[in-house]
Amino acid sequence: MGRLSRTNRRMALPTTAAAGLLAVVSACGAGGGSAAGTGPREPQRAFPVTAEVNQLRDNYGKQIVSIQLTNTSDAALTVLGARLDSALFADRISWQASPDGIELPPGQTKSLPAQLPAPVCAPAGRAEAAPTLALTMAPATETALEETAPEEIVTAADPYGVLARTNAELCLAQAADAIAGFRLDPGLEVSADGRTAVVRLLMTPRHAGPAADSAALTIVRIEGTTLLAEDPAVPWPRAVPVRTGGDGREIRLGIRPARCDPHAVAEDKVGTLLPLRVTVAGRDGVLKVDAGPLLRGRIYDFVTAACGRQ
Repeated sequence: MGRLSRTNRRMALPTTAAAGLLAVVSACGAGGGSAAGTGPREPQRAFPVTAEVNQLRDNYGKQIVSIQLTNTSDAALTVLGARLDSALFADRISWQASPDGIELPPGQTKSLPAQLPAPVCAPAGRAEAAPTLALTMAPATETALEETAPEEIVTAADPYGVLARTNAELCLAQAADAIAGFRLDPGLEVSADGRTAVVRLLMTPRHAGPAADSAALTIVRIEGTTLLAEDPAVPWPRAVPVRTGGDGREIRLGIRPARCDPHAVAEDKVGTLLPLRVTVAGRDGVLKVDAGPLLRGRIYDFVTAACGRQ
């Protein structure tokens, strides 16, 4: 075979180099992707815990919500900590875990109670992003004691609007408290026939400030509960104004049992939280006044006895 001329050798050298570079690039692509990420990638593993925010009826009025976690895998998992972030509250909503955490069995849901921090009271009606949840998980295998437990960030569903509702309730209560204190007297006045009674709503206005004229609220109406209803012989007042700087006031409320089925008292959760529909500082909502343990017991006794006379 004849030799290449000097000119032909110069032309062949760049061609050979280009072929070699093409071979290198092809090899990189076949090996799992280039730096630009054009090759095939392994799909990321989905985190096997879903989260939802809810509130048990026992915790109405206590500013406690439930962080509900569901294990979607086929292996048990251990949660060491849960911290919910929402722009509606000034701090994280945290579940206080024991040192050993809590085990999530496969396919099961558990509720973790968390106390609400102070609300962020921006103008009512604003849209909020979905809350995020930081979960501290125990390592899947035994590790050295100094190893840091992994943390996962997931989006927490709030299908019932629990965070927005509780934020609105707390901000309404905060605005109302700036006008006056509201409480129920622990005494209960039962009628001679035992069928009706009177509870007393006590209001203590705050000291008037420079803007005393604007520091006011209105009790639009007082609503019944699952346990208590208005005595028709003594209608409850409506459109009651309350201003700072005034004297203490008392509203006498005639009550009767709202229901007399056997489970009315035994299963009661919110029947002694008196709802006041109020407007204050541009907000309209329900302010719930807790009866407290002493009056709560007396109301239960009254309802039981009154129902027994029917």
